[in-house]
Amino acid sequence: MELSFSWLAVVVATAVGMAISGVWYGWAFVGVWRKLTGVTQEDSKRAGKTPFAFLLASILVTALALAAGCAVTAGFFGSDPLWLDLAVGLATWLGFSITTLVQHNAFEQKPGRLTMINSAYQLVLFLGMALAIGLLQ
Repeated sequence: MELSFSWLAVVVATAVGMAISGVWYGWAFVGVWRKLTGVTQEDSKRAGKTPFAFLLASILVTALALAAGCAVTAGFFGSDPLWLDLAVGLATWLGFSITTLVQHNAFEQKPGRLTMINSAYQLVLFLGMALAIGLLQ
């Protein structure tokens, strides 16, 4: 069994992930997120571009992992319908993302509302990236 994935799909999924992040935290929930985290605009300005470099690197790794997961799943089932790629995104979010986020936030005693905002973001992120991969694999 040969497994491969499209590098174009990884690049597009990375761009989709960056766009989702920008809309989620730069527009849709920026005010609530800042209030819940205590991160001010001044704090963001002082941090400069470093957080964006970390964001880009982590989203690229996520795209690679999702593309690999989709390829393995397609190889296992012998087909690659789009719903299967979305299922990989959902399973990855459920099995790794939300579980670790919830436990970290619980022990760090972060507000439940922040956990909900970040968990929903990660669900949209994983599904959006899996959709891009599924359309381009």
